[in-house]
Formats: sequence, C-alpha cells, structure tokens
Amino acid sequence: MKDSTTPIEENTNLELQFEKRGGLLPVVVQEQSTKEILMVASINKQALEHSLETGEATFWSTSRNELWIKGLTSGNRIYLKEILVDCDQDAVIYLVTLDGEGVCHTKNRHEKFRKSCFYRKLVPGKNQLTFIEL
Repeated sequence: MKDSTTPIEENTNLELQFEKRGGLLPVVVQEQSTKEILMVASINKQALEHSLETGEATFWSTSRNELWIKGLTSGNRIYLKEILVDCDQDAVIYLVTLDGEGVCHTKNRHEKFRKSCFYRKLVPGKNQLTFIEL
C-alpha cells in the first residue's frame, strides 16, 4: 500500500475531488456491453453513495437541485455495474446496463424513448445538427 504522500494519480485511495467543482463531479454514463455513451450528468457524494448502496445509477439534478434516480418516472432504469475514476479523481464513468428503452427523456419519431441522449451530430461546415435515428 502506498503512503499518503503518493500523488493522487498513483495511489489506490479513493479521494474524489468533489470540492473542485462546488460539490459536483461530471459522470459519463456508458453502456457496459456496447460501450455506447448514453448521457452525461453530475453526481455529488449523496448520489454516489446511493448508487453504490442500491446499484441504481443515481445523479444530482442541477436543474431541480435534488437527488435524481434515473428511471423513477419513465420506468427506464439504469443499473450500475462498474465505476471508473479518472487520474485526477475529478470525473467518473458509470458503466451500466439498461432496463427499458433508453436513458433519454426525449422520444423519437416512433414515440419511443431514445436509447442515448446523443442522438444528433454536428454537420461540419454547416453549423447545424442532423438526427442519428437508428
């Protein structure tokens, strides 16, 4: 075991840097099996603890200023399988499995929830978006 003087990048101590960004860390949500990025959100200590205790991907809603358990209203839950922590311990990746249509609150033209919040791409040189409907 490395001592406390070892730089954060090289030790095995969990030292998430919540204070760097006012108590929140960015979290990328990625499907474990396909590695598709589904969404980006924020977590605070409470959201992380709830995720670890329950296995349900939990976030901090910056718009509602409250704990947000994904899927409580839509039924499209996501379950935590693994958490990756970056070198500076100021960002994480939730590797998840889906239970439902997807994670996005928007629906496609068939009135189904989109699997990912990343359903549009930027058209180079045109400064506009195009839909990536599957």
